[in-house]
Amino acid sequence: MKPSRVMRVARLLPWILLGLTALALAGAHEYYFAPGSPRPVGQCVKPPEGPGWIDLLDGDHAQHWTDPEGRPANFFEVRDGMLHIFGGIGPLKYVTYTGASFGDFDLHLEFRLSPPRWFARPLALALNPQMRCNSGVFLRVPEGESALRGFEVQVLDDYGWPAHKNGTGSIYDVVTPMFNMARPAGEWNSYDISLRGSRVTVAVNGWKVIDTDFAQMTEPIGKFKTSYAELPRSGRIALQDHGGELWYRNIRIRPAGANESSAGTPSGASQ
Repeated sequence: MKPSRVMRVARLLPWILLGLTALALAGAHEYYFAPGSPRPVGQCVKPPEGPGWIDLLDGDHAQHWTDPEGRPANFFEVRDGMLHIFGGIGPLKYVTYTGASFGDFDLHLEFRLSPPRWFARPLALALNPQMRCNSGVFLRVPEGESALRGFEVQVLDDYGWPAHKNGTGSIYDVVTPMFNMARPAGEWNSYDISLRGSRVTVAVNGWKVIDTDFAQMTEPIGKFKTSYAELPRSGRIALQDHGGELWYRNIRIRPAGANESSAGTPSGASQ
């Protein structure tokens, strides 16, 4: 007895669905990644020098990197001018500079991320780069409170991915950078961040990718319950341990007023 047309179609249906899924994934890859299209390329810029700049990793300041309560911690070390976060399984932790609070300032820092562990590679391809090495620079964190009371400039191993609200250089989950300027894992990246009141600018590897005003964000955005217009205007600096191994160096800050000739323009940023 010959199979009916309906039965033949039913047998082919899984293959049809598989083909349509493959076409959809190929189209999404072409749309989001645009392989072969020209892309901007940035390079880690030199650390700033001159009047007003403070090296937060030098002999006078390195000891102030602690846990949020001001205690020594075993999940990082400062050695040879670099802050090394070991990474590993466990809750989120925050290396915090407890020597001072900062309000308006220019901040330069550089970071290098470790390549993903073997099990994270397929997960990152299937899901998103959040499964790879992940950290963040938290700013204006009130003393004695969670780092989440400040705001985060995301640090992520997402080289080659489209710019995203949770990607390199973003104000995490709130402001998407103009371009994703991340360098590959294992290479050094630079951030130059400028804060003046409610205005925030971020340059990644020499390219200014964010210039935003928190004062306009009077309603909660993204996953946060507090509007960014209400965030503290002063606080500590913290670096997130999200489980990946990474290194920071050349963490230099210039409080506003130390040298205002370039106020609002991050050092090394392309205009």
